[in-house]
Amino acid sequence: MATQDDENGNNKGADRIKDSAQQIWLAGLGAFAKMQQEGSKAFEALVKDGAGMQKKTQAAAEETLAQAQTRMAGFASEFGTKAAGQWGKLENIFEERVARALEKLGLPSAADYAALQARVTALEAELQRSETKPAAAPARGSRKTAGRSAAPAAAAKKTVRRSPKAG
Repeated sequence: MATQDDENGNNKGADRIKDSAQQIWLAGLGAFAKMQQEGSKAFEALVKDGAGMQKKTQAAAEETLAQAQTRMAGFASEFGTKAAGQWGKLENIFEERVARALEKLGLPSAADYAALQARVTALEAELQRSETKPAAAPARGSRKTAGRSAAPAAAAKKTVRRSPKAG
């Protein structure tokens, strides 16, 4: 009989192990079933939270981008202003050097051309006034002499108009 008790006792221990394993298995299946039911709800909640987070990060990124664009526009404007100023300085230096070189060669300056043009304009105006007034008798010489002096003035007038403008 001792062998039967051992066998019954062993059978009871084996039954207990089987029952425990069965309960663990059923607990696992129950957890799996519960996760399937609530898992879809949890998944939807996670999707919703993710969409909210995406909107927040996208808004933050857009704000950062707008700030960066503003700063870059400021830098570009500042750079353009500095570049224009430097270009103006370079242009002035070039003009001064060219003017000095022309002066060394003995060519008249822009101011000389302007003064000459003003003088020619004044002489043309005086000539116009003298032509519209009745001519007085020439002091010396004949009519031919008066005609000759008018012709060089007209030629000088044409020459001045063809010269390059100062400035």
